[in-house]
Amino acid sequence: MSISHLFLWLTASIWGFAFVAQSTAMEVIGPHTFNAVRFLLATLSMIPLLLIFKTKQDYDPKALLKGSIAAGSLLFCGFTFQQTGLLYTTAGNAGFITSMYIVLVPLVGLLFKHSVDRLTWGGIAVSLVGFYVLTIGPNLSINKGDVLELAGTLFWTCHVLLISYLSRSLPALPLSIAQFAIATLWASLTAFTLEEPSLVAVELAWWPLVYAGVASSGIAFTLQTLGQRQVTPSTTALILSMEAVFAAIGGWWLMGEVLSDRALFGCALIFTGMIVSQWPRKETAIEATKEASR
Repeated sequence: MSISHLFLWLTASIWGFAFVAQSTAMEVIGPHTFNAVRFLLATLSMIPLLLIFKTKQDYDPKALLKGSIAAGSLLFCGFTFQQTGLLYTTAGNAGFITSMYIVLVPLVGLLFKHSVDRLTWGGIAVSLVGFYVLTIGPNLSINKGDVLELAGTLFWTCHVLLISYLSRSLPALPLSIAQFAIATLWASLTAFTLEEPSLVAVELAWWPLVYAGVASSGIAFTLQTLGQRQVTPSTTALILSMEAVFAAIGGWWLMGEVLSDRALFGCALIFTGMIVSQWPRKETAIEATKEASR
């Protein structure tokens, strides 16, 4: 295993265990307040990276502002549904459902006339069956938290497609920092409207906030950037899809979450679908990789 592969594995593990941090924090702090602080920490933690990864690309500041507003708004919506969903579902479920954006991206891409090959269609089908097995209970009932996580996944899907478009003309790091700043604004307004933010709650949830805001953003972004330099996009996507597995492991190890046999089977199907959809092709590599949004 090369150092680049190791960086990507570390990124996947950091993102996976972030679900545990997010879930435990819900015991002492509201979801919107949590997001507001984590977005702020993410913004601040990524600013020093501008000195490490200096931007040489020319870009239009107005385009950066418009793109950041759009991307930051989608980021806010995705995290809002994800964080609120963790009040009602497990970290493992949240991790696997969120990771389904990997197979939903090419599906939604059809609206923009993106091509989808047979192997990707097969992966999408297997993942959707897995989602049914994981979340649908007797009488076609579904857990409220799983529904919220799925809603968040739809926003993640749109976010990935938007970033893919914006990255053609805008530098990744300034765009990432600006979108987190926009998300901070939206989350702060929501927190002060729907909750009663307090320094006491922030202090009680300090370590989960630092992990989600700094480790899952600034540190993971750096590791991902360094790792992707020497690894193909399709292999990168395969490694980063392990985020869901690490979320389930973290939930079991640190929170005592236990998945039923049916849930384990559903997770296995979702994971298989993600692997199939991202498996390297002989002629072209699939460009669906997770951008710097964590």
